Amino acid sequence: MNAHIPALTGGGQVMAIVPQTFEETFRMARTVVASGLAPAALIGKLTGDDAASAVAVAIMSGAELGLKPMVSLRSFTVINGKPALYGDGLINVVRMSGKVAYLRTGCEERSGKLVGFCEAKRLDTGEEKRVEFSQDDAIRARLWDERPTVRKQVWENKERVWKDGLPNDAPWYRFPQRMLAWRAAGYCLRELFGDVLGGIRDEFEVREIAEAEEMRDITPPAAAENKPNPPKPPKPPAPPAAKTIEAEAEKPADLAEFVLGDFLDEIETALAGAKDEADVEEIWNDFDAPAVLETEGHEDMIEAAFAIKTRRLAQLSTLNGG
Repeated sequence: MNAHIPALTGGGQVMAIVPQTFEETFRMARTVVASGLAPAALIGKLTGDDAASAVAVAIMSGAELGLKPMVSLRSFTVINGKPALYGDGLINVVRMSGKVAYLRTGCEERSGKLVGFCEAKRLDTGEEKRVEFSQDDAIRARLWDERPTVRKQVWENKERVWKDGLPNDAPWYRFPQRMLAWRAAGYCLRELFGDVLGGIRDEFEVREIAEAEEMRDITPPAAAENKPNPPKPPKPPAPPAAKTIEAEAEKPADLAEFVLGDFLDEIETALAGAKDEADVEEIWNDFDAPAVLETEGHEDMIEAAFAIKTRRLAQLSTLNGG
C-alpha cells in the first residue's frame, strides 16, 4: 500500500528568512559563502569563517537599515574597508523606510549641459529638498569622462598587458545621466534622511574618498620638524646576479600582478552600470572571467564571478518590474 503523500497547496505568501540571533545570522552567512553567492566585493580573498564573518556583518548592517538579508548582500559593497550602498540600494533603503512622501530622480539638459537631480519630501515632518549635480560639477570633481577609447589592461597569450585604443566602459562615459542622478540622490537623501541611512554613503562617493586618501601627500618627519635631512652620498649599486638579469629579461613589459579581489571588484563595478541584460552580457564577455580565473589558477572563484553577474541580472529584473 502506497504511503500517503500530502497534496501540494498553492497561494501561500512568500516570506523572507530573517535571522533573529547572531548564531542564526552566522549560520546564514556560512550558507551564502558555501553556495558561492557571497559578493566578491564583500569577501575579496577571504575564505571559510573569515568570509562568513564579512557576509554576517553585511547582513547585520542591512538589518539596521531595514533590509532583508539577501537584499543586504545585493545592496552593500565594501570599499577600502568601509561599507557602502550601490546607487539603487541607497534609494531603496529610503523608499522602504516609510518616511517618504515622494522621491524623484532624473536628468535634465540645460544650455547643452546635463544636470542630474533628486527631489524628495519627508512624510513625517513635511520637509522637502531638491539637490542637483551638474555636468560642470562632475568636471570639477574630475569624474566626467568623454573619452571614447582608453588605455587599459587586457589578456593576450595568457598575460595581462596594457593596450591603447580600447572602448571606454567606465560608468561615467556610458551612463552619464544615471551617474549624475545618483550623485544628486546621494547628497539629497543623506541630508534629508540621515536618520534612515545612518551615515552610509553610496559606493561612488566612498570610492572617490578612498582614492583621494591614497593620493594624499604624506609629510616626511624631517619636513614636519623643519629640519631637512642632509643628503647622503650615493651608494654604488651592486652588480645584479645572473639569475636576476635573466628574470628581468624574461619579464614582459607593462605586466601587472593579478589581484583576485581587484579583478572581481572591477567586474562588479562595471556590471553596476549596466542598464539592461544586453549590457550585462557585453560587459561579461569583455572581462572573459572564466578564462581569466582559470589561467590565474582561481578556478574555484569562477562560480563567484557568475554569481556577480546573476545578482546584477536579478537587480535589473526587479527594477524593470520583471
